[in-house]
Amino acid sequence: MSTRILGLSGSLRRKSLNTALLRAAQTLMPEGDALEAATLHGIPLYDGDVEAQDGIPSAVDELKEKIVASDGVLLVTPEYNNSMPGVFKNAIDWLSRPPDDAARIFKGRAVAVIGASPGGFGTILSQNAWLPVLRTLGVRHWAEGRLMVSRASKAFNEDGELVDENTREQLRKFLAGFVDFAANNA
Repeated sequence: MSTRILGLSGSLRRKSLNTALLRAAQTLMPEGDALEAATLHGIPLYDGDVEAQDGIPSAVDELKEKIVASDGVLLVTPEYNNSMPGVFKNAIDWLSRPPDDAARIFKGRAVAVIGASPGGFGTILSQNAWLPVLRTLGVRHWAEGRLMVSRASKAFNEDGELVDENTREQLRKFLAGFVDFAANNA
């Protein structure tokens, strides 16, 4: 049976290094398994008054159903000011609403975090900032491997293709481990 992973890039930029990393991951999945890429476009800033008046936005509902249909979620996170991007955290906040639906979306779901940064430390602080959020949501966090692509502008060409062979191999191994975790620990 094929394992289905949903990948979310935490950047809205068209030429984002993290979106490029997510696209590369799609091509490096184990044979027979699939990674669907999703974006955060269309998700508004969380506002409890908007939720009370209008309910959950359709972009959030659509993303919720993609998560539910997946065997695992791959968060591809940039690092902004030594932490997770606000737009990414905002999306997770919406996805956890209303509170009685959060367990359906997240509880026990396999989740892994990777990221790319033009800096020398990769996305270590951003990935660490996700840990309390993931614990709160009750996900099964896969922490057997960490993938932090530092100096990522050198790993990708101008077309956003991952050209660094060492990084490609690390990503391939990371994905194989995460797919195994998602498939065998459900």
